[in-house]
Amino acid sequence: MTLIDEKTCAIGKEGWGSQFQNCFSDTLLRTLNIQEDGSVYLVTGDIPAMWLRDSTAQIQPYLVLAQTNEIFQTLLAGLVQKQCEYILIDPYANAFNEAPNGNGHQTDKTAMSPWVWERKYEVDSLCYPVKLAYLLFEQTGYTGHFNESFLQAAKEIVRVFRQEQHHESSDYSFERFGARPEDTLTNDGRGTPVGYTGMTWSGFRPSDDACRYGYLIPANMFAVVILTHLEELVARFYQEELFVQEISRLRDEIRSGIEQYGIVQDEQTGRKMYAYEVDGLGNYTLMDDANVPSLLSAPYLGYCSKEDELYVNTREFLLSPRNPYYYTGSVASGIGSSHTPDQYIWPIALCIQGLTATAKDEKARILDIVAGTTAGTMQCHESFDVNDESRYTREWFSWSNMMFCQLLLDYLDIR
Repeated sequence: MTLIDEKTCAIGKEGWGSQFQNCFSDTLLRTLNIQEDGSVYLVTGDIPAMWLRDSTAQIQPYLVLAQTNEIFQTLLAGLVQKQCEYILIDPYANAFNEAPNGNGHQTDKTAMSPWVWERKYEVDSLCYPVKLAYLLFEQTGYTGHFNESFLQAAKEIVRVFRQEQHHESSDYSFERFGARPEDTLTNDGRGTPVGYTGMTWSGFRPSDDACRYGYLIPANMFAVVILTHLEELVARFYQEELFVQEISRLRDEIRSGIEQYGIVQDEQTGRKMYAYEVDGLGNYTLMDDANVPSLLSAPYLGYCSKEDELYVNTREFLLSPRNPYYYTGSVASGIGSSHTPDQYIWPIALCIQGLTATAKDEKARILDIVAGTTAGTMQCHESFDVNDESRYTREWFSWSNMMFCQLLLDYLDIR
């Protein structure tokens, strides 16, 4: 994109433009495969599988081009088509194979399928496809993806969210043997006990690590946002008034659950803030994880404004040593994850910090950090050591690359 080169050179940040060019083209050239039916399969990077979450985040920056380019409109619609197909195969799976080849974690104790790479149930996996479908329509006016498959996938999403408000009666369970404790659910694969809150239960975080408590607040925030989008889309494109009413009720129940159970008092400051996870039985965690949805990402998701008092209080906690996954070193400071080594932070979390910042110079500072910590690879890795950027995880992680692109577009006011 010459626009990026011109603008970044004009502000003396040529390195940003080079990094953008590499990341923006890398996803397009190396991760996607257009199928015979026009659907799009998109690998996450150095793992040969497609995540519902990652694939949306990987392709979202191309909305800038889709606003005026029909080829990119069709490309994004093709991914929505594939995501809907996968949700109808198994709404509890987070990652899928390109064909029913049985690749992936087939020895996990859960209802596996040869289509499924991994079957860790994560609320956000069902949120991201709706987000992409909505943004494609909202930003370009394209409507070709609102077909019967999308409607049936939407009904599956609502059905599962509704079912998992009462996880005790759900058939879903997951166990992985001989692995990290974070890769399996306790209690014979059911997870830790929860009480009813109105929120919807999640087995795993967007890091693919198990939830400590079953109601993941940022994932439920995301669910509120996408159910609002879904209500609008179904009302506009389908004759399904009863379904619209069901979506609205579910959204309101989840939002009420967040307000009643997800807001706690910070004992140190006395101010109210969001918990990361709760169980509806009085237990909660105060932390954040590097992956999105996160508490830090709440304004990015569309749940609240950057100036919202609860968010400001929460953000102050998250970007401090009081967050057990906030690490500071000689190279950088930021949020990491239980999914990666201690003292490793994530470029994705840094980019979210920039995207939710109110000051332009803070966005520029983070762009400098992310572009300067690729260890010469020009790849935004999964995570890196806060004291040595040459120590990192994942050689190739397309989601991380495209989050850098999105932050730079935001900095340059390219919406």
